[in-house]
Amino acid sequence: MEGQPTAEVVDRIRDIPIYRTSVERGHFPILEKPEIARGFPDNWMTPDLAAALAAGEAEFVLSTGTNHARMQIIRPPYFLLNSYYRLWSEHPDIAHTWHEGCRRLSLTTVLATEHVARVNAKKRGAEPAAVPGPEDRRLDDRTSYLNLRLDPALWERDDVERMLAEIRAARDEHPQGAYHLDCSGYHLAHLVRKVRAWGLQDAFPQPASIIHAYEYTPVNVRRFLQEHFACPIVDLFGSTELGYLYYSDRDGRYRPYLDEMSVELVPVVPGSEIYSLIVTSVRNPHMPLIRYRSGDCARTVDGTPDPTRISRFCGRERELLATPHGPVSQGDLDDRVTGASSRVFLHQLHVTGETQAELQYVTFDDQPLDGPAATALEQSVEELTGRSCSLRHRTRIPIGKSGKYAWLADDL
Repeated sequence: MEGQPTAEVVDRIRDIPIYRTSVERGHFPILEKPEIARGFPDNWMTPDLAAALAAGEAEFVLSTGTNHARMQIIRPPYFLLNSYYRLWSEHPDIAHTWHEGCRRLSLTTVLATEHVARVNAKKRGAEPAAVPGPEDRRLDDRTSYLNLRLDPALWERDDVERMLAEIRAARDEHPQGAYHLDCSGYHLAHLVRKVRAWGLQDAFPQPASIIHAYEYTPVNVRRFLQEHFACPIVDLFGSTELGYLYYSDRDGRYRPYLDEMSVELVPVVPGSEIYSLIVTSVRNPHMPLIRYRSGDCARTVDGTPDPTRISRFCGRERELLATPHGPVSQGDLDDRVTGASSRVFLHQLHVTGETQAELQYVTFDDQPLDGPAATALEQSVEELTGRSCSLRHRTRIPIGKSGKYAWLADDL
């Protein structure tokens, strides 16, 4: 049967309570997030898992909850970090920076920084500092976190100069003066804009490699980063509960990284070429996920449900916009914005009525689009969404409480 786990996988999960009925029936339905949470953790508990928890070989954590309700999971300590390190060490374009011992500086959400500070404080038996210092933000010998503010648009000059000083210090630890930059594409673009605005280019050393791995990175943002940095820039796709599943090369082409995993693509609605990712993974031995709906959407190069031909990850299933022509994803809107102007940095669609929408946008130069580009963008968004669209230029779009941007705001 399509999508059903192999006999070897079934043998590995047959004692886990949540799967017992499926094992008996010989059929595994798609596993949804609410089912994972129902009866947690007893629905996952086995003697082996209980022993692993007691020994500290497994731990309870929460998924990020950026675009969905936070979900409690069980995984080995540093599961996602080890997945990242392994992929970095094997990536054909950037493995050299791993093997050369480059420090990893992470520029992403303040929630990630605060998590590291809490872990370090707990190890010391202390309360986290109100403003965590560099040692508080050091995850291990290899990785440090930089950001201390929720909204990078509100970074002040002191914030930027502090981060640049920490980058230079990490660079100076390396014999060849190299470092690896890990980031949200948005956060790095904000930093580049502020560095340029304040004439701090000489204080910002070029990294030897860049990974963006935290959220969807718009085409214009990726292009902006490629114009500023000469090193390889690659994307990793994954999640807290799964680890990393795909990586891009420096040219943006995705490759599967499905160690102890398999992926199915299921249309989000019949006939759609937007696909929902259904993942079977035993990579996490404490909470193997069988035919798990991750909530992520993808498109393929030829429109077929072939997971080896994924061309892009285009957003979250729960954030799809219903239109008369079928569902529209974050990536679909991004294509329309990119096609109209390369100057747009941030954009957010506000659905203001059953037949109306407003596209709010920020440009890299903080100037509104000119008449032809604005008209082309309005018409393209109208065609995509089936709603009359107006544009609103802004100099800032507030970031979400998760530290990430929402592409769709339902104002009905």
